Amino acid sequence: MGVKLATLAYVRDGDRTLMLRRGGDPDHLHAGKWNGLGGKLEPGESPDACVRREVLEESGLTVEEAVLKGFITFPAFDGSDDWHVWVYLVTRFSGTPTPSREGDLFWVPTAELADLPLWEGDRHFLPWLDQPGVFTATFYYEGGAYRRHEVRFHR
Repeated sequence: MGVKLATLAYVRDGDRTLMLRRGGDPDHLHAGKWNGLGGKLEPGESPDACVRREVLEESGLTVEEAVLKGFITFPAFDGSDDWHVWVYLVTRFSGTPTPSREGDLFWVPTAELADLPLWEGDRHFLPWLDQPGVFTATFYYEGGAYRRHEVRFHR
């Protein structure tokens, strides 16, 4: 069992959010899911640098302002490794979204995000992006199925 460090960014433009519909290998952990942009930290990379790099790689957008909104632990999320994820809200950016090998990009009305085929836990934390302060949470999954979560809000 190891630990994976990652970032997850939700790019907002007014009342819409840029979402990535994962494509590629149907056996991939995230295949068919909709998610924000992000990925694993590289050696020596800070979460702030990672979120900027990942957004650029996955969408072609340059992050001008990203607000840290939370930190989530997913124990044994992939069946073996714990994932530690810094969650950001990108409030200013430049460029035009262009798809990448990670999947297709779509601007989705923020109010309709919960209607997408998301990871079940995302339905719980997405509304927290609009609350003041930062959250820390642990989301428990077994065999890819959401079980429960614990959260604390820091204002």
